[in-house]
Amino acid sequence: MKAIWHSMDVSLEQLNEMGEGTMAETLGMEFTEIGPDYLKIMMPVDKRTVQPYGLLHGGASAALAETVGSVGSALIIDPTKSICVGMEINANHIRGVKGGYIHALAKPLHVGAASHVWDIRIMDDQHRLICVSRLTVAILAKR
Repeated sequence: MKAIWHSMDVSLEQLNEMGEGTMAETLGMEFTEIGPDYLKIMMPVDKRTVQPYGLLHGGASAALAETVGSVGSALIIDPTKSICVGMEINANHIRGVKGGYIHALAKPLHVGAASHVWDIRIMDDQHRLICVSRLTVAILAKR
């Protein structure tokens, strides 16, 4: 399979360094795998990411989904010509989680000149589906 990325000259270490000082670092997100047409990230379910009932906060799932999809788009575009920004996200929360980690897999459904649409599946440590998200990213000309 042909890689979709603008450049394969990126490491997990570099992706994780990009998150320093951002929400990704605050919530403990960590990129774990780059494939030819997908990206994986994980996040702990702990005091930073739960709601008052002790369950994973839906907003934390959405933040994880937006992070992995947005970074995926940033890896596809030519950064000398374009920027990418989230335009719309939805998330269907399927199962509650009280601990461990959640793992998101992002794959593009559409890669166009003006937008990208991502399918993001979030699973728990037992590989059970926790959340399904779709993210639309706008591709804008760099000024």
